[in-house]
Amino acid sequence: MSDLRIDAMVPGLSTDSGAMAARAEELGFDGVWTPEMDNDAFLPHPLIADRTDEIQQGTRIALSFTRSPMALAYTAWDLARYSDGRFVLGLGTQVKGHNERRFSVDWESPGPRLREVVESLQHIFDVFRGETDLDYQGDHYSFSLMTENFNPGPIEHPDVPIYIAGVNEYNIRLAGERCDGLAMHVFNTPDYTDEVIAPTVAEGADRGDRSLEDVSLSASPFVVTGETDEERERTRAEVKRRIAFYGSTRTYHDVLDHHGWRSVGEELHDLSKEQRWDEMTELITDEMVSAFAIEAPPDELLAQAEDVYGGIADRIVLPVDHGEAFMTE
Repeated sequence: MSDLRIDAMVPGLSTDSGAMAARAEELGFDGVWTPEMDNDAFLPHPLIADRTDEIQQGTRIALSFTRSPMALAYTAWDLARYSDGRFVLGLGTQVKGHNERRFSVDWESPGPRLREVVESLQHIFDVFRGETDLDYQGDHYSFSLMTENFNPGPIEHPDVPIYIAGVNEYNIRLAGERCDGLAMHVFNTPDYTDEVIAPTVAEGADRGDRSLEDVSLSASPFVVTGETDEERERTRAEVKRRIAFYGSTRTYHDVLDHHGWRSVGEELHDLSKEQRWDEMTELITDEMVSAFAIEAPPDELLAQAEDVYGGIADRIVLPVDHGEAFMTE
């Protein structure tokens, strides 16, 4: 048995948010994460904290450029206090189009800007702990005013872990240099993690006088599973659709290139511009699904995840709706 920690995703705020997290804890999951899609990533966490006792909880991921680092710091500090230190702040950048056209925020030097988000957050946490005065000066963010009334002060569990999502080399190195974890994209493979991502994180860690062991690598692979052949084929078809969708974005073509599939990515990109979605899915072979996804019946899912990602990643996200089958074996 590996030391791989098993996590689950909890959807956006609803009356089921706390119940699902409680179920994950009951089944033995190590952590629960909340995404930020058509929802706010932070809102479910008080409910999760109320309904659980020990399980780690975090955002995977909250958008960084749509919020001031000071606002992020206050929210993370509140949730760290409320959850008795179980909260993990997971951040990501999203892409240019969504920043500019969905949120109407500037997109400028995203890598260096994300670095300043992380640096300023860590500085602000030091201020909240009473270790220094507020004085962060960067190219994108500057913070210099903190009066007593607005400083929440020390809390019992003040070390808030920061994970970032990273696809390009800059952000992956940044995770190694400055962060507690890297939330790896779903469009990823174990080979790419082992041969590209981990060495890049290690390079960043070396720059920060740290080691790879200081950074948690969190995987969230596609999963093909189901109790029946029909269910497995349905999830396989959905995984193919999602691989085609992500593979059409040139940002992710390095993963395809690593496996010799860059030409497929270019073809997917061309088809996507014409919105020929069905034809895109037809380009995804079973070999590609095997590379990107964990495939197993529900009762074998955990063992398969440990075989595939054990020794490569530190954490992995698996579906909580099948948790009773594989977490209680």
